[in-house]
Amino acid sequence: MVMTYRGDDGGRRMPPPRPPAGRSRDHQRAQMMPLPGRGRSPYDERTRPMGTREPEYAPPPPRQDPPRRPADDGYPPSRPPRRRRRWSFGKVLGALVLVFVVFLAGIWVYLEFSIKRVDALADYSGRPVAASGTNWLIVGSDSREGLTAEDEERLATGDVAAAGGGQRTDTIMVAHIPDNSTKPTLLSLPRDSQVSIPGKGKNKINAAFSLGGPKLLAQTVEGATGLHIDHYAEIGFGGFAKIVDAIGGVDMCIDKDMNDTMTGIDIKAGCQSLDGRSALGFVRMRHSAATPRSDLDRVANQRKFIGALVSQIASPGTLLNPFDFFPLLSSAPDALTMDSGDHVHNLAGLALAMRGISSGGVVTTTVPVTSGSAENWDKAKSKQLFDALKNDTEVPDSVIVN
Repeated sequence: MVMTYRGDDGGRRMPPPRPPAGRSRDHQRAQMMPLPGRGRSPYDERTRPMGTREPEYAPPPPRQDPPRRPADDGYPPSRPPRRRRRWSFGKVLGALVLVFVVFLAGIWVYLEFSIKRVDALADYSGRPVAASGTNWLIVGSDSREGLTAEDEERLATGDVAAAGGGQRTDTIMVAHIPDNSTKPTLLSLPRDSQVSIPGKGKNKINAAFSLGGPKLLAQTVEGATGLHIDHYAEIGFGGFAKIVDAIGGVDMCIDKDMNDTMTGIDIKAGCQSLDGRSALGFVRMRHSAATPRSDLDRVANQRKFIGALVSQIASPGTLLNPFDFFPLLSSAPDALTMDSGDHVHNLAGLALAMRGISSGGVVTTTVPVTSGSAENWDKAKSKQLFDALKNDTEVPDSVIVN
């Protein structure tokens, strides 16, 4: 029979009756047993029958690693997973520096084995001893090697037979690089200077090149100046024009219109970029109203152009521009000739020393002469000049000719 309570909520059922008191406590304890894996229950003390011992709980068994394979089971040992390498900024920078160094080394080797060599410097009885600093003999020859008939006409090189045949030098310079803090010096020797040529008597200094080549010219210059020549560099007509064209021309500011009646080269006054043809005409020109001192004006223009050329080659605009740098790199070996004992690092030292020509960091002068014909040197002033170079002292202003 189900009892109901008739209260306000209508026929709601009453809760079930409590179990009889005689039911076994084991049944109640079984209902309160802890779930497996949860350890002891807080109800154990109340549900444990009196007189029974507290059950003992064994600790969980220790964790065991999976069995390892024997080392000699015929299988290779397992490798740990490889971590992915992450390039830091320092590693990237180091890699770029390494690539740049390898690139420079490749250029260095290429030039070292590509530039033409000649035996220009040799020991002989009575040769001046080496003094302070380093001396370069720089020669611009009228060599037409490698030029076609069309190239000779375009560059207005003139007739070889009319010039007397053989090879001659339009440019003879001595570049002195001191060992101390004094300024480097670029000295021009006028090509018509009358000097003693060993074994050939007295003649114009440029005749030594046609009579005995670079070796006789170097010996003649050493005998006339008393300076020991340490290095030799030569460039011909074609090589000169190719280098200028390779870097896209050389920027120059011309003071007056220049029109050479002998070669037909015409250069207008003003700031402009001279290509190979115009540049060659500029450094050779002496039959013009703009060059009234003839050879003295020509050698002054040569020094001015060399200063502009070296500055432009060494500028970032040339070295970092592949359209200028690589043509320059390919034309240099055919354009230059060095002594057999010279190397690329010697040439680099010369270029670094001559960078200051345009900015006044290099003393530029011509050997003091007695007349405008530039055939005879002023002995007293010339000796002062050569002694200053030998001893690495400053060149006196009184002997500088520009």
